[in-house]
This record gives sequence, C-alpha cells and structure tokens, in this order.
Amino acid sequence: MATAQLTSGFFLIAGPCVVEAPEIMDEIAAVLADIRDKFGIFVVFKASVLKANRSSGESYRGPGWDEGLARLGSIRQRFGLPVLTDIHETPDASEAAENVDILQIPALLSRQTALIEAAAVTGKVLLVKKGQFMAGADMAQVKAKVDRARAAAGIAPLPTILCERGNSFGYQNIVADMRNLAIMRGENVFVAFDAAHTVQLPSLHGAISGGQRQYSPLLARSAAAAGCDGLFIETHPDPALASSDPATSLPLAHLPELVEQCVTLHNIVREKRMLDLDARLI
Repeated sequence: MATAQLTSGFFLIAGPCVVEAPEIMDEIAAVLADIRDKFGIFVVFKASVLKANRSSGESYRGPGWDEGLARLGSIRQRFGLPVLTDIHETPDASEAAENVDILQIPALLSRQTALIEAAAVTGKVLLVKKGQFMAGADMAQVKAKVDRARAAAGIAPLPTILCERGNSFGYQNIVADMRNLAIMRGENVFVAFDAAHTVQLPSLHGAISGGQRQYSPLLARSAAAAGCDGLFIETHPDPALASSDPATSLPLAHLPELVEQCVTLHNIVREKRMLDLDARLI
C-alpha cells in the first residue's frame, strides 16, 4: 500500500513522538484521516513504540514493543492509515516489519550499516532521517546501502524516503538547509522535511530538549515551496501534556490548516515546473 500511494503526490507523516494512551492516539488518527480525505493525499500515522535516543535515562521511552505495536495495529485497522515506527537495533527490524508499513531509521543511527541492511531486507519502505552531523550529499551512500541489501536479498527496488531534519549548529541549536531537499533527491527517492526536529533545541534543559514550535509552520511552508515531497511532523492535542518532545510537537488543531497551506505550495511548485527550472541552471 505504501509503495503505490507514495507516487501519487504530496504526503504527510504525522503523529505523536511516542505511542500515547489509546484515546489520544484515536483523536490524532481521526484528524489525520480527515486530512487524508479532504486533501486527497497519502497520510501515515507515526509513533515510536520504544525510544532509544533520550536525553535522560529517566525520560519516558514508550509502552514497549508488544503494547506499542498493538496500538499502532489498531489505528491501521480502524482508521485505514498506514503506520510507521522507528527501530534502533537489528532484531527490531523483522519484529516491527510484521506490524507496520514503513520502518524509520533515526537520525543518530543513519550511518549504522547493519541496521539499515536489516531494515532493507524486510521488504518494507524505509524512511531514513539525515543525521544532524551529515551533509545532504552523504545520504546517497545511505540509499546505496539500502539498494545493495535489497538486491542481495533478491528484493525488487522500492522507494526510499530520505528526511531532512537539520544540522547541529553549535551545541544546542538545529538549523535546516533547504538546499538538502534538492541535494538528496535521486532515482526512486522521496524527500521529506521534518518540521518538528528542525526546531529542536537539543538538551536545552539537561534532561529534556527544548524547542521553538512557533517556527514549525514557517519551516514546513518553506520546505513545501522548495519542492519537498512530503512532511514529517509530530503533533499532539495538548503538546504540554505530550509524553515526549512536548516543546516541538505541533498542536493538533493547527495541523489541517498547515497541511492545506503546504499542499497548495507543493502544487504550485510542481505545476509551474519550478524544479525543472532549477535543474536547467546547474
């Protein structure tokens, strides 16, 4: 399902940072299903079942694999939304692949060859976050790892989503370079923009990262105008109560309007062939 629908136009990957209580998951899923139906775009529900990259060992990591995958499966069944979660160790790949449609490789693990290969041979579409320590051009090697692993396993080529999530600028700031949206583009590659972690202020408060969610819409619109294929964004009905990354989660009530703006910009860029003009200048 994910492979076919990715080719149909703009896409949205959204949800809470980690799997939340069932009622919160349902509230978010209902809004995402409405966005899918209203704008006719491919929408994926994302949530981590067990986070590994936490500032503090005491930070909430999620409900765990069994409960987390069960809640994601419920969302997929009842709302008809494909689901995504991230993996952190090679054994996670096969377990998650049995229950989700897209596997995410986190930014801090984007150069972990064994993990990427384990995810690739599941036959699932992969979303790989660009490490905040990597240049956009470095992601070509990541894509090559995916393709080689699939070919060695006799798996037909599949789309890969490469996601821009900014670069570390000093110790506690992230800056997004929109040029990476063009640099990462390639054959069978879809480029997403992470409008949540690009406004993160890592470890600002020691045990928890800060953020400037007020700039998420600005960066999301900028990325859509720059020609990204889709958005990755974390959202919550009440970000202050989010179990993880409250400072960078977009209020759920604001998401439909932002998506409408970004879809409009995306269509303008693609219909006017502005990306083709850019290519002719090279």
